[in-house]
Order: sequence, then C-alpha cells, then structure tokens
Amino acid sequence: MASSFFSLYPSLTLVAFLLLLFPVRRTTGSCYTSIFSFGDSITDTGNLLLSNGDNCLSGRLPYGETFFGRPTGRFSDGRLIIDFIAEAMGIPFLPPSLRLRGGDCGGFRRGVNFAVAGATVLNNGFFRERGLDVTWTNMSLGVQIGLFKKLISFCDTERKDSFNRSLFLVGEIGGNDYYQSFLQNWSFQEVKSLVPLVINKISAAINDLIDMGAKTLLVPGNFPIGCIAAFLTYYENSKVEEYNTSTGCINWLNEFSEYHNNILKQELNRLRYIHPHTTIIYADYFNAVMNILSPANSTRLERVHLAACCGSGGGRYNYGKSIGCGSENSTVCGDLSTYLSWDGMHFTEATYKAIAKGILEGPFADPSINKACSSSNIGYVVK
Repeated sequence: MASSFFSLYPSLTLVAFLLLLFPVRRTTGSCYTSIFSFGDSITDTGNLLLSNGDNCLSGRLPYGETFFGRPTGRFSDGRLIIDFIAEAMGIPFLPPSLRLRGGDCGGFRRGVNFAVAGATVLNNGFFRERGLDVTWTNMSLGVQIGLFKKLISFCDTERKDSFNRSLFLVGEIGGNDYYQSFLQNWSFQEVKSLVPLVINKISAAINDLIDMGAKTLLVPGNFPIGCIAAFLTYYENSKVEEYNTSTGCINWLNEFSEYHNNILKQELNRLRYIHPHTTIIYADYFNAVMNILSPANSTRLERVHLAACCGSGGGRYNYGKSIGCGSENSTVCGDLSTYLSWDGMHFTEATYKAIAKGILEGPFADPSINKACSSSNIGYVVK
C-alpha cells in the first residue's frame, strides 16, 4: 500500500434537529487555510477504499447515501467530523492521500487526509509478536506520519509559512489497538497495559509534526466504547449492574475509555509545557457523545437507539460481523435521526455533526477551535 502512495445528548431526533436547523456556515476569512489529518476510520475519506477496492464495504451503498448520494469510502451514511470542520473553515473536503500520484501536489496546499480505516497506533509487528491475528491495514500512525514527511519533501517549498496556518488533526486513533485486542480475548488488564504505549506513540507523532512546523494540533480522545453497538454485542450479558441505567452503555468499557483519555490529557499538558508556542487542542469526543445520550438534555425528545441503523437485522443491537452494513442481507433503519450508530462501529452523519459543533464552538474542546482563533476574530460555526 505504501508503494502506491506516489505511483453518541440529545435523542437523535436531536440529530434531525441539528441537520435541519444547524447547517454549516462558511466563513469569508479563515484562521486556517489547510488541514492535514491522521487517524483511522473515524477520519478516513477514502484511503482504505482506494487500497482495497471492491473488498471494502464502505465502497458500497448505503454508505454515503445521506449527503453524497454514493459511497465515497467514508464509514458513515454521510459526512464525518473532519468534513464538517473543513466546511466551516471554507476548506474543500480533504483528498485521501492515496489519491496523490507522483509529483501531483495540487491539493496539498489545502490539506491531505492520511487516515486509513483500521489503522492502529502501534505497528502490526507489535501485535504479531504477541500472538494476535493481524487482519487490518499496515498503515499505522507512524507509517502515516512517514508518508506525510515524504509528501512535503516533494511538494512543500515554503513549509513554515504554509504550516503556520494549518490545522493538524491527530486522531481519533488508538481505538483499533484496543478493539482488536479485546476482540481476540485479551483480558481487561492486558488491554489496559497497552494504553501508555499508545499514548507514547501519539506523543511522538505530535512531536514529529511540531518539528516539521505544525503550530496548531487538534488531538481527540477516545469515544465511550461502552456505547458502541459492536462492543455492546460482544459483551452483552444479563448483569444489570454492568450497564448504565440512564444510557444503556456498559460502564467498565466507558471507564476504560476515560482511562485512555486521562492519560492522553496528561501527556498533552506535558507537550504544551515543552512547546509553549504551539497550540495543542484536546477534542473531547467522549463527552460529546455522552452529551447526545444524556437524559439531562432539555432538547431530548425520546431515547436514542444504541443499535446500529445499518446492520445484520438481528439481535438487540443489530450488529453482526458476518452480515455487515453494505453486505447483501443487511438492513437499514427507517429513521436515521433516532440512531447514534450507523453500522455498529461508526456513527451517523448527524452524530458526527453534533460532535463537530461541540469541537468548533465548545464545550467539547480545550481550548475550542474558536478560542484558538480568537486573535483573528474568526468564529467557525456549525449552524
């Protein structure tokens, strides 16, 4: 693959509310003129599809049907968080890096997306050495950073000037390191032991980008995985005490996500101290999703479904690996606006839009992107 580089608080009736009443408003000026993105399927705008072709479910309908009217390689029914951020900044949707060939640097000035669905932070060799069956992409975070270095050596003649007004999105990534380990029967403590290793690699990637001239980095935490249909299916049980009575999520899985996020925030504080002239923004994906699920939200009209909208058509959470969204016998829900999850592992466009709104405007970013841009009098709004 590398060689081809150059040759879940509202009910999601709230989601309909957000889609209808909060269209993205483009700004006439921008604090940022380009975005460079690294991560996994939460951010991938087509790299896995370009590398796997017809074997990739995200290359089939109903993926992409809500906004694009066709599959684009995005693992959702429409746009992703990165798309909403780009729209708000007046930046075109980021091209997947694998679309670039040779010396074609035309899209580089406005940004490139290096994220690949299935990507891990730790490299595949790490997991093989520990007995895991590695079936996912080899485009780990370190590989993505390496491809970025290669790209700028070809395309960027004024690196410092260019990156002064670039936003670097580093993640969300790390979720697949944990998901694959849980899926292959690692114990909770074994998976927990990966967290410091994952955080160290994310930190190293941030340092590399800063060394290359990055001035503003947006670093998301992990989602509440105890609210994700795939995890809810895999760990479904009759122990009432394991479930949150308000949200229906599995408590111990969400506590694991919070553990990752707390270690990540500590590391970002350390990086801010040693890079005082760099803005490092923490994106709180965890609480952005919990906000959607929380019954305390005054705009909540009904309980949001934790089941996948598009899936196997069976079970409590409509999720099964043998019949995934986009496969012949999969089914699609009648009302997307009441579902948090699109396909059991990824969210609906409307969920991503709600998250993007919280990141751009607050309160789910520290600092919010608007505060980071306050000196430029720019206000990005998902409206």
